[in-house]
Amino acid sequence: MRVLRRLLRDRNGWLGLAGVGLVVLMALSAGWVFPGDPLAITGPAQLPPFQDPAHWLGTDRLGRDVLAQLFHGARVSLSVGAAAAAMAIGIGTLVGTVAGFLGGWADEALMRLTEAFQTVPSFVLALALILVLGPSLASVVVAIGVGAWPGPARVVRAEIMALSRRDYVDAYRCMGMGWGEIAFAKLLPNALAPVLVLATVTAAAAILIESALAFLGLSDPNRVSWGSMIADGRAVLRTAWTLSAIPGLAIAVAVLSISLLGEALTVALDPRRGRR
Repeated sequence: MRVLRRLLRDRNGWLGLAGVGLVVLMALSAGWVFPGDPLAITGPAQLPPFQDPAHWLGTDRLGRDVLAQLFHGARVSLSVGAAAAAMAIGIGTLVGTVAGFLGGWADEALMRLTEAFQTVPSFVLALALILVLGPSLASVVVAIGVGAWPGPARVVRAEIMALSRRDYVDAYRCMGMGWGEIAFAKLLPNALAPVLVLATVTAAAAILIESALAFLGLSDPNRVSWGSMIADGRAVLRTAWTLSAIPGLAIAVAVLSISLLGEALTVALDPRRGRR
């Protein structure tokens, strides 16, 4: 509760919460507000926004409702962002905890593996994996998660290395605890604060990468995505620019809100790092 109060006192915090809450509300209510297929043709093609009460944001070049696609696209973006962030944080936490606590050859081997993944740009690695695994939401999540885990691994490793030098760790060893129990049950909970902040950054990056992959036609072709909406609208950019601008604005709001929330969360978890 104390962290939440600090978060709400921060302007970035409540702005981020409001933006994220709006996107989450869109995703959760998509099936209720627009129960049909968002890719179904429901009206005349390229209907401008605010011209027809049945299509508040107009229709695309095939006659599909833009607002319905926007709501259902929020589902895809949030699910991919959350799942990819969870995967990256899970792998990174495991690798960083083992490397930071054991040290020695285990640390060297795991950090060299981490550096090997960091040498490849995340989007290039995701692109290569999608070409191998095939275009689907599961493939997109795996591709983004595999490329994003080195950051959390390094953060967790640094935190665990600092905590493992405390005197109470020797007391745990004297009590007969194994290294796994000490590292994961005793030290890791105290190292999760910076990881929680990093999860917001990872989720925002995952939304951007998924949108870019969908724009290139490498996401699930049967699911509407904000990136695919932009790709569909580029063919009529001069005559119906709103078809690309509306989903582009949605991506900007989602990513900016998550970034603001992450920044405010950093200050809320550690007030000493507040803005000067």
